[in-house]
Amino acid sequence: MSPEFIIGFVRQAIELTLSIALPMLLVGLAIGVFISVIQAATQIQETTLTFIPKLVAIFVALLISFPWIMSKLNTFTINLFLNLPEYIR
Repeated sequence: MSPEFIIGFVRQAIELTLSIALPMLLVGLAIGVFISVIQAATQIQETTLTFIPKLVAIFVALLISFPWIMSKLNTFTINLFLNLPEYIR
């Protein structure tokens, strides 16, 4: 295994991790900004007011995007196991 291969493989794994986390992060960001605007407008500064809606929204985003996430992970893992003999050389 060459250093270029290892760097490419790690890069691919990091890109996959970021693309899988992106839906939940975007939903959390959007809900966080929305709640912050509401808190600024009403001057209610309660920490649980931001935490619970974000938690629920991220969980719903995970449930919705779960088939896509599993498809991406399945493809990556199958690719990894099928090419394992080439990686060992």
